[in-house]
Amino acid sequence: MGVLCGVATARGVDLPAKFLGANSCASSGCHGGGGAKQNQFLTWSLKDFHSQRPAATLTTARSKQIGEALGIKDPTSEARCTTCHAPLHDMAESLRGKDFKVSEGVSCESCHGPSENWLRAHTRHDYTRADRTAAGMRDLQDLYVRANTCVACHQVVSQPLLKAGHPELIFELDGQSVAEPKHWSTERNGNGAQAWLVGQAVALREMSWQLANEQAPTENEINRWAGLGWLVQNATPNDNLRQKLPTEPDQAIKAATGLQSNSDEVARDVAAAPWTDEMTYKMLATLAGTGAAFRDASVSQPAQARRAERLVLALDRLVAAENNHKGDVELNQLFKLAQSVPDFDAKGFADALDKYSAAINAP
Repeated sequence: MGVLCGVATARGVDLPAKFLGANSCASSGCHGGGGAKQNQFLTWSLKDFHSQRPAATLTTARSKQIGEALGIKDPTSEARCTTCHAPLHDMAESLRGKDFKVSEGVSCESCHGPSENWLRAHTRHDYTRADRTAAGMRDLQDLYVRANTCVACHQVVSQPLLKAGHPELIFELDGQSVAEPKHWSTERNGNGAQAWLVGQAVALREMSWQLANEQAPTENEINRWAGLGWLVQNATPNDNLRQKLPTEPDQAIKAATGLQSNSDEVARDVAAAPWTDEMTYKMLATLAGTGAAFRDASVSQPAQARRAERLVLALDRLVAAENNHKGDVELNQLFKLAQSVPDFDAKGFADALDKYSAAINAP
């Protein structure tokens, strides 16, 4: 599943819809105006990292260095690079409208879907959300759909790319949505805790898919997958996830194969569930109360470090969703303790986590 996953077709028509380019959204009477409800194109083009910068990143010295390590002459025209950084690059000519520009980076249609069949009609007052979706406009209000639109380029990096120097990625649907310059109504964000869990379950599915397709996964890859799996297991009561995640390569591959469908089920169920503040607090309290897990001597230090890096991000998002600032000092300390995998002190982290749990549960 990538940024351009799925090509919409017109209702009753077999031909795939064309990508018309970001300029088709840019008129002052549509999304290129100065009003608060008409400035979406300006926000994207002037403030959003997704605009020109992803494609421009492929021209940097670091990209050239990574490319040389992989035998890639030009990262700007290599599919392994352009898939995420310039997703319009490999679009077939037959799907390009007259204003289509490869240089747009991750543009409007990368997220909202090819616009040929819905551009003119999507602002009609009599058009329902279902009408827009049927015409091919991606329903990003649906947390499951939103997570699937973003996860492939924000989580999964192939082992050859990592070995060549590409940074590791961690997908956080809620955190990354909050950091995004807003070109949508904030009330459509959905509950932050719910968005966080949907995103983590989808990320686990993608990491499980990647691991299941590796012939010789590295210890680091297994630990990262197991760390996220441990987090999602503790965050959700879904019984299908109740399995110990092995660290031996062959067993890990087998477990990852089954975990793909189970984690996808969790993502779908959570996205469809009515969410309450009580659910957020319960999840926060449960994750904050996992100190004993970091005292488990049977879990390796690197594996514990990968659990911790995911856990501190989780606590941060759940606290933000609950607007609970109790324990801020203790949470900052947890972030410091989780910064380095090689230097991670599991016992010290466990002690700090116990203090954090006590702080958020204090009257």
